[in-house]
Amino acid sequence: MPQDTAPDSGSPDAFLRASRTRVVVVGGGIAGLVAALEWAKIGANVTVLDAAEQLGGCVETLTLDDLPVDVVADAFALGSPALAALLDELHLSAAVEPLRPRPVWIAPLAGGAAAPLPADTVLGIPANTWADDVRRIIGWSGVWRAYLDRLRPPLTIGHERSLGNLVRTRMGDRVVDRLVAPVTRGLYGIGPDEVDVDVAAPGLSAALTRAGSLAGAVAQLLPESDAAPTRATLRRGMGQLVDALVARLTDLGAELRTGVRVIGLARSADEWAVELEPAADEPDAGESALMDAGADAAPELHADIVIVATDASPASALLRSVAVATAPGRVTERDVVTLVVDAPQLDAAPRGRAVYPVPTTGAAAAAPGTGTPRVVAVAQPTAEAAWLAEAAGPGRHVLRVTLEATAGADPESVTAAARAGASELLGIPLPDPRAVAHRRVAVTEPASALGHAQRVADVRAAVAARPGLAVVGAWIAGSGLARVVTDATAEVDRLRSSVLWGPSDPSTPS
Repeated sequence: MPQDTAPDSGSPDAFLRASRTRVVVVGGGIAGLVAALEWAKIGANVTVLDAAEQLGGCVETLTLDDLPVDVVADAFALGSPALAALLDELHLSAAVEPLRPRPVWIAPLAGGAAAPLPADTVLGIPANTWADDVRRIIGWSGVWRAYLDRLRPPLTIGHERSLGNLVRTRMGDRVVDRLVAPVTRGLYGIGPDEVDVDVAAPGLSAALTRAGSLAGAVAQLLPESDAAPTRATLRRGMGQLVDALVARLTDLGAELRTGVRVIGLARSADEWAVELEPAADEPDAGESALMDAGADAAPELHADIVIVATDASPASALLRSVAVATAPGRVTERDVVTLVVDAPQLDAAPRGRAVYPVPTTGAAAAAPGTGTPRVVAVAQPTAEAAWLAEAAGPGRHVLRVTLEATAGADPESVTAAARAGASELLGIPLPDPRAVAHRRVAVTEPASALGHAQRVADVRAAVAARPGLAVVGAWIAGSGLARVVTDATAEVDRLRSSVLWGPSDPSTPS
């Protein structure tokens, strides 16, 4: 783990090196802010640049109908030492609240029905295909087809990497379409054919070989019934994390600049040049100090260390400017609509914490070209977060609807589609919302996507060959706060050792 303080007083050279190190972080989301903090707390001169007008990226808490509501990211996985250390350092540990372990539901089924995701499943794959909760979703024909899994010979380890292909071969289309696909689309934003088995379900291939069937393999991987909570949130909203990071960075003397777009990088013999997009109100050419210097170039900053912490598309463009080729995988856009509604029918969470739609039915199957966005998931934060339910009171609920972004769709139509999709999947007619928030976000492929690990390895190898350069963020680390924080911390450690202890450190690339 990185140290919370500067190196010990017996290393004056390390102090001196740190104080003379100029660090520019491009991107002010969580990854960028964490990377900046890891540099600032050893005394480096840190500047954070973000093109948006506010920091935090997808972590944002708004006041909606007098409630503090997270409008995109609202939870994190427990168990990450790096994230736990960060929350402790920022004095946020006391605000951590485990989420209620409510189930995910699947809808719509035949006749508009819905059912909870079967209890004994891994990524929707059932351990017992004859169980009533499985049959309710896939029907008798699906059960009989899935039973063939027990009669087929086991695959060798690593024979099939695609989750969809594996399950389809072993258990048939109904298990894939009605159980696995809703889960992978709801969790990862991709279909089961695009999911890497070994990443999404570590140990499943080996268990399949041992058990002789996919159902038997799932049974071996099921957690203990009394397993501890795996997800948590922050009471009063995740925006506290952004506020705490900004406050800590400010205390340490870091410069935080918003509304600043970086358009290129260049490396000289001993430093980086960070090229900025000229401000709209920049003086005319005849008045510009840059022109007086005889330059037509955009303004730039100079740094010893550059951390690229933007989304995939701008990160790829910046890395290409220094001849680092990237293949970040598919980037899709999602509309995330948060609704505050009066719906007493939801007080008892009759359809759990979230509903994942069957991709081929209802709101999830809007015809292409109709302009109607397809629903990916409907979450009910008031069913999970006890503090939010208490703040909302009986009858008032927060819903977050994720939809595939549709080109040209106006906010009103997106909100209408979100309300209609939520009504369908929750099985109740929702009234006009008391408050609405709409965000369009770029979603990069998850760490579980086929080929992601190799693409990351290629980028990281090319970046490591450039002195003083690192890249962080969800597009390379994988989605989720725990992954992002762990990765950003590790990347800073990689560069920081060479700065503090000199280039002779064998652990640092030359």
